[in-house]
Amino acid sequence: MKWLLLAALGVGVLNACVGPTQQPKASGSVRRVVSLVPSLTEDLFAIGAGAQVVGRSLADEYPPQVKRLPAVSTFSSVDTERIVQLHPNLVVGIPAQQKATAPLRTAGVATVLMADDSFADLFADIAKLAALTGHSNEAQRLQERLRLRTRALQSAAHFRRPPSVLVVINVQPIIVAGAASYISHLVKLAGARNAAQGILQSYPTLSAEAILKMQPDAIVSDKQTNLRSVLQASPWRDLRAVAQNHIFIIDPADTLERPGPRYNEGLSWLIARLKTMAS
Repeated sequence: MKWLLLAALGVGVLNACVGPTQQPKASGSVRRVVSLVPSLTEDLFAIGAGAQVVGRSLADEYPPQVKRLPAVSTFSSVDTERIVQLHPNLVVGIPAQQKATAPLRTAGVATVLMADDSFADLFADIAKLAALTGHSNEAQRLQERLRLRTRALQSAAHFRRPPSVLVVINVQPIIVAGAASYISHLVKLAGARNAAQGILQSYPTLSAEAILKMQPDAIVSDKQTNLRSVLQASPWRDLRAVAQNHIFIIDPADTLERPGPRYNEGLSWLIARLKTMAS
């Protein structure tokens, strides 16, 4: 997911509005789907539509069988010719890929772009994909299981004082998960508080001074960010979380950073790490 977050930030359209899209003619009529982002690919397999997926993005790696499918896109580029050769009656992606998917729409390929950077988006995308592919019953059962598991995890996430958590996406420059991000909602579900809650953007770039003022109780990042390599440099060395060794590195990061049906795994991981601070 890291490549997707940083690439979207680079083009500045992570939360772009969706322009005109070409919908399939009827709900449940989709039999051949190309997915351009890993989160939507996971949704499709989780609702039982995996057999209908005929193309994927280069970043897709879950579930493992998806690797057998042809890779037809990166975040910022789409192989229109190859996708057309796959004869899909639906291509799904996210709003930040609107420019990259323009040739598909010109070619008459039904293309739907769905926002996927909020907790509400996650469930809305599952329902929409299910309606398009004819798996609404499976999707309803999936959503019920996900919500039930979330409630069970939350029941064990009690802290005398909600710890403040800073989720670091990049260190040079410093990019964190802000209030509008999907990750921020997971932090809240874990019984914690996003140290960057006061910043309304999804993934803001912050100064060293801003990080120092936050003084989070814990810092969460992924292995790819290589956060530990800078902890002895300013501003990190002057943070309470670093002094107390409340640094938590998730690997792989997809269950925390990717808004997909495995989010409870990331939530469980986060709760378990935060509970070690209270012991």
